[in-house]
Amino acid sequence: MRVLVVNAGSSSLKLAMVDADRTVASTTAERWEGEGHLEPITAFLERLDRVDAVGHRVVHGGPRLTEPVLVDDDVLAYLESIEDLAALHNPRALAGIRAVSGLLPGVPTVACFDTAFHAHLPPAARTYALPREWNARWGLRRYGFHGLSHAYAVRRGAELIGRDLTGLRVVSCHLGAGASVAAVRGGESIDTTMGFTPLEGLVMATRSGSVDPGLVLWLLLHGGQTPADLSAALDHESGLKGLSGTSGDLRDVLTARSAGDIDAGLAFDVFVHRLRREIGAMTASTGGIDLLVMTGGIGEHAPLVRTLVAESLSHLGIALDDAVNAVTTSDRDISQPGAVVRTVVVTASEASEIARETRRVVSQ
Repeated sequence: MRVLVVNAGSSSLKLAMVDADRTVASTTAERWEGEGHLEPITAFLERLDRVDAVGHRVVHGGPRLTEPVLVDDDVLAYLESIEDLAALHNPRALAGIRAVSGLLPGVPTVACFDTAFHAHLPPAARTYALPREWNARWGLRRYGFHGLSHAYAVRRGAELIGRDLTGLRVVSCHLGAGASVAAVRGGESIDTTMGFTPLEGLVMATRSGSVDPGLVLWLLLHGGQTPADLSAALDHESGLKGLSGTSGDLRDVLTARSAGDIDAGLAFDVFVHRLRREIGAMTASTGGIDLLVMTGGIGEHAPLVRTLVAESLSHLGIALDDAVNAVTTSDRDISQPGAVVRTVVVTASEASEIARETRRVVSQ
């Protein structure tokens, strides 16, 4: 089954044709204007001989959509009703669904959700300690994100070390502009760092990660900040960018750090500290660790980050082969021979996971 994978980001549109788990063609429109901007899609479709199904990445499935589904009018209406849960991404995903469906009428279309992998977190891991009436009224819970990436990375990581997922305790790190860590046992997510929104958890390129809610309230009540000010700052002006004064791209932070920039050095230290801490927390949730997975732009291309994480977590049995780690940017076991915990780098492939889930749904 040849699956067209559509990933509509906040400004870009990624298209890929996946055939038997192999991407045979792909393209990215860096400036995609939305539903009426059909040229990038039509140009890509002209390169393909056929499309059997379409799989769309949708960031948020809300409390109702907890697994990939065939798209129909009811699904579209529900996704429109929860757009505020992922205001930057869900409207764009809907625009992509409408645009591609208009060009490929009759082709089965599946929505695959980043939240689905974490949909069945244990109650203790997903519940906020808020008034229970609030949680019931508004569906407040920890949803978790990057599920498509984590699901693929965990499965591929297990393959790299020749282990079955059954009973395997994995800590998966998706590290890019957005970043999260997931605790996975037996292939199932049991904890993760992101919560009701993608703001919770790790320090990210421009996002703050977890911040004391009392601090946010103080800024509202005494700092002269409005909700709009805080929303913009926490999402777009914080994280590595806010601390370092750079773009927030880790490569820029490391360049400034190497030049002796104190702020960039602190930003990097804060990023690594929080990453170490959350890996430790996820290890506690899994009840131990057999496999540490690094994926995403930073996970794949920042050997210094991997080294510092491993050094601080050596008491867990994590140890890297320094020579292998230094040159690895794609699928590979980078552990020291005989290390108790295996550490692998996995090339991120949300497209493969979306195609896999689309085939499963359509075949059913």
